[in-house]
Amino acid sequence: MASAESVTAPTHAASTASPAPTLIGSVQRAMRLLEAVAAHAGGAPAKQLAREAGLPLPTAYHLLRTLAHEGYLRREKGVFVFGDAAERLASNGAKEKRRAMIGEVMEHWRDVIGVPVYFAVYRDGEVEIEAVADSPGNRAVEEWAAFRQTAHAHAIGQCLLSQLDEEARRDHLARHPVQPVTPYSVRDERTLLRRLAALPRMQPVVERQEYALGQVCAAIPITAGSTAATIAISLPAHQAGRLLPAARQLQAEVGRKLGSLAFSISL
Repeated sequence: MASAESVTAPTHAASTASPAPTLIGSVQRAMRLLEAVAAHAGGAPAKQLAREAGLPLPTAYHLLRTLAHEGYLRREKGVFVFGDAAERLASNGAKEKRRAMIGEVMEHWRDVIGVPVYFAVYRDGEVEIEAVADSPGNRAVEEWAAFRQTAHAHAIGQCLLSQLDEEARRDHLARHPVQPVTPYSVRDERTLLRRLAALPRMQPVVERQEYALGQVCAAIPITAGSTAATIAISLPAHQAGRLLPAARQLQAEVGRKLGSLAFSISL
């Protein structure tokens, strides 16, 4: 056990020393400066930012220089504006907001319709599955062959390819050639292109066991500016009779929430 001297001596020393500035205090002051910068679209000078953040001018100058050095701010013509690092944070925040919004909507559809729900977009020349909502009783299709390379074989990919212009579609197929994935898959590029050209506009795209044996899928095209997107569902093959009714129900649900969904895609 420590002696009385060993306990009281540090306490006495602490009482005579001036308190050191804490890291959290510096962070809080830096955040107040960033909030002040955010209030001025064209930037603001150091003196104004110090006043609005409630900081002494020397403290504000020091923090502004540090934030500029780290890339969160930059000085232009005597005023401070957001730098690249802050813009990346804002972009990442927007992406997280988009994922959260889409995730909530998909979970709602999963519960209402009782099937796994998928959300995918065509971005930078590739199929991207952005979110999947399933449940223990209704599991999503396992990605046993890369979705990006097998767009010709699943409803999601076929739906996205159908929304591209001819040049973009042929470019994709040149990079990811058509080849059978299951005995039910489309056999060659000519057959696939003919099928895509015959698809009714804005109608569900259906495939049965072309990507995964024992699974049937339907995908609904979504128009969101220039981005090709789709919401899709899957069911076990023995429930194939439910597929189109469930797809129609999903299409009606998508129509009701298309505004918020399109906003989320464009973020």
